[in-house]
Amino acid sequence: MMLDQLSHSDIPAFMDLAAAEGWISSEWELGLLMESFPEGCFAFRVIDQPVAFITSVKYDKSGWIGNLVVKKAMRGKGIGSVLMRKALEVLLRAGVETVWLTASDAGKPIYERVGFAEIGKIIRWKGRGEGGRIRNKREITVEEAIALDSLAWGERRCSLIRGICAGGEVFGAEGGFLFLQGHGALMQVGPWVCTEHNDAPLLLEAALAHAEESREILLDVPGGNFAACALLASKGFTGTGRTSLMFCGVKPLYSQDRIYALGSMGSMG
Repeated sequence: MMLDQLSHSDIPAFMDLAAAEGWISSEWELGLLMESFPEGCFAFRVIDQPVAFITSVKYDKSGWIGNLVVKKAMRGKGIGSVLMRKALEVLLRAGVETVWLTASDAGKPIYERVGFAEIGKIIRWKGRGEGGRIRNKREITVEEAIALDSLAWGERRCSLIRGICAGGEVFGAEGGFLFLQGHGALMQVGPWVCTEHNDAPLLLEAALAHAEESREILLDVPGGNFAACALLASKGFTGTGRTSLMFCGVKPLYSQDRIYALGSMGSMG
């Protein structure tokens, strides 16, 4: 048995495990994590074959742990705990003060035992694209998006915003922005940040018009952002599940009323 750094040759094995779990993952997203913080992405191997994975990413003062998955036949042997401890060790050594993750109901007690606490719920919403004409699309620079994002999360998450800018469609407003990303047959909204709530409907309408009619769209939204939840419900979106948003370390400057969607399906925040 051996724990070592995740490599590009491991991507097919990771994608197989992620698919078996029903995760919404992409090779592009995994590649971004490996490029942004390679020292925090690990594979656990048995006879040179990867049987478990974990990823992490560092921003300014915070980090995010995601993609902790163990092959079903290898569960119950402590492999997940080994990976979790290693990811935490690397993030803390890199100067992170706050570590984030999302947890299912089953996983929440496990993370609580290593010091994580719930700060809120995340609701997954599902809807459909509308197609049509986008009116008056406002351009927004990467630096403008990073600055707006920092007002919601309390720090500059440069690697996340720059990486998604390179691979998605961005819609801007005076006090916010929305990214629309492709995940195969699905599309994902996020990150989506609004410091002015009046901008949110305009950004969502632009994204729905850009998406092909009836194409499925997913996004993860803080449950405490009631304006976001009401807006999505008014557009025919439905909540399909929820997880716990958890942190350990210094309590973050987290403004959930400005966060209309996370930037990933649980792996990067």
